[in-house]
Amino acid sequence: MAERPKHVLFLTGALAEPRLRHVLASLEPLEFQATVVDLGIKVAALATTEIVLRRLASTEGADLVLLPGRFRGDLDRLSAHFGVPFERGPDELEDLPQHFRRQAAPLDLSRYHTKIFAEIVEAPLLGVPAILERAARFAADGADVIDLGGLPDHPFPHLEEAVTALREAGHTVSVDSLDPRELLRGAAAGASYLLSLTEETAWVARETDAVPIVIPTTPSDLPSLDRALDTIRGEGRRCVADPVLEPIHHGFTDSLLRYREVRARHPDLEILMGVGNVTELTDADTPGMTALLMGIVSELRIDHILTVQVSPHCRRTIREFDAARRQFFAAAEAGALPRNFGDALLCLRDRKPFSSTPEQVADLAARIRDPNYRIEVTEQGLHLYNRDGHHVAGDPFAMLPHIAPHTDPGHAFYLGAELARAQIAWQLGKRYSQDNELRWGVAVDAPNGTGGRGT
Repeated sequence: MAERPKHVLFLTGALAEPRLRHVLASLEPLEFQATVVDLGIKVAALATTEIVLRRLASTEGADLVLLPGRFRGDLDRLSAHFGVPFERGPDELEDLPQHFRRQAAPLDLSRYHTKIFAEIVEAPLLGVPAILERAARFAADGADVIDLGGLPDHPFPHLEEAVTALREAGHTVSVDSLDPRELLRGAAAGASYLLSLTEETAWVARETDAVPIVIPTTPSDLPSLDRALDTIRGEGRRCVADPVLEPIHHGFTDSLLRYREVRARHPDLEILMGVGNVTELTDADTPGMTALLMGIVSELRIDHILTVQVSPHCRRTIREFDAARRQFFAAAEAGALPRNFGDALLCLRDRKPFSSTPEQVADLAARIRDPNYRIEVTEQGLHLYNRDGHHVAGDPFAMLPHIAPHTDPGHAFYLGAELARAQIAWQLGKRYSQDNELRWGVAVDAPNGTGGRGT
């Protein structure tokens, strides 16, 4: 909406009308006039465009008409016919407050500060076509720089060819090696960044135009990092510091303190953090680790992260960090906690998993007069109801005796699939909505192919 509406007409059905009025009452005082119209059908989400055209006599002077989120009619046709904007609201009535907050202040997740370096760790073992394929996937997931990782004591004869091919495909390239000769070869072929120079190899920076990324001689030796930085910066060169993030139980906390110290010493210096030592070497789901690491990155104003996707449980980390950097940037700009700035990292659980209370479902079930099965989830468990009864259980198999024996195989399969989804949602604490897939944030590809990025 370009402007905040002054008068909103809510179109609903007989079954949802009491709950809609209850939600609107809970929002008092409203910033707009609210009018509720029952279309004369039980479920407004199932209405067609023709039903709305036929049954809505007037828009009651509203400057916005809001339909249920699951309405699949032609909004443009309705808007043109009535001369008033028609829009879809949220899928669940209980999400109306958040819906209007977002409409009043649209969430902008297009911006970020931190760049993502995505490393192809086994690049010397891959042919150029395989490297290009991997790079394309990483870039689609959000990587800004494709990092070619060298392997100790393993030749990389096609390094130049790989760098050239990646650049021709439009990628920014970095080369990561402890062998100065490989770094020089990569830079000569057009690599933009070189990882990881030390005090002993700082001379490589003089031989190339690539941006050097500098590490201490040993992780705890910050003075060696400072000397290398002084050497390179003293020659007027741009460089990036990497104090090296250590694995948990192997110096993790001390390494965080080093990052803080480097930032305090060098307020304007570019810093990189390699996160793989934490994500790859910890048996835990990565979205939570990603959020915590991004919180550190945000507070310390770290400019770049280097991530890898080797362990199977880390196969979405690029997408996770892409979503996290956008959400945390927006939160930092607003001076706010990183809450309500997107749900891409809420993969296993939702903030508000249950849209209805057991009492609300019981009230709705008592008014059903048709044989169609409805499925809902509350903190009490799974609810299966129609005109013949209302049943609650935690196990879908407990519902079997309550399903009509003459149910055809196709519908029985449908009920089984929906009850299985409902059980997963109840056990984990996720939002369930009948006939809709569960939402897993950035952990899976969304139906529109976005992977849940930043949503």
